[in-house]
Amino acid sequence: MKQWLLLIYKIPREPSAGRVHVWRKLKQLGAIALQDAAWVLPHTSRAREQFQWLSAEITELGGEVILFDADEAYATDSESLEKQFREPLETEYREILAALKKKDRDLSVLSKRFQNAQQLDYFNSELGRQTREKLLAAAGGRKS
Repeated sequence: MKQWLLLIYKIPREPSAGRVHVWRKLKQLGAIALQDAAWVLPHTSRAREQFQWLSAEITELGGEVILFDADEAYATDSESLEKQFREPLETEYREILAALKKKDRDLSVLSKRFQNAQQLDYFNSELGRQTREKLLAAAGGRKS
């Protein structure tokens, strides 16, 4: 059974900057919107900490927050939610791997892209591991 963190919030409509700030933070964390103000992340200590910080920010903006630990009890497609987390990362990893094959690659830029993607890799993707190995090999000047 998969475990999730569920953040449900209500925030004043005005000023709209608060709503935009919260939305951007949720997107940066890689959270998935279940509904307008109900967002989910896989249950990890890092995700819990990030949601707790965001909850405090929402409260400071005059909003209300509920943060749940949730076990997936029933889902019509149990892989669907996890897939929504994995697909964008797999695409990013593939793009990094393709860029590594180019002669004019910028390893510092690719490393930064990888670090950003890895922060959202809640399921420790095999492709992420392979991308890391290829980046390390490229930085060491070895062919792989």
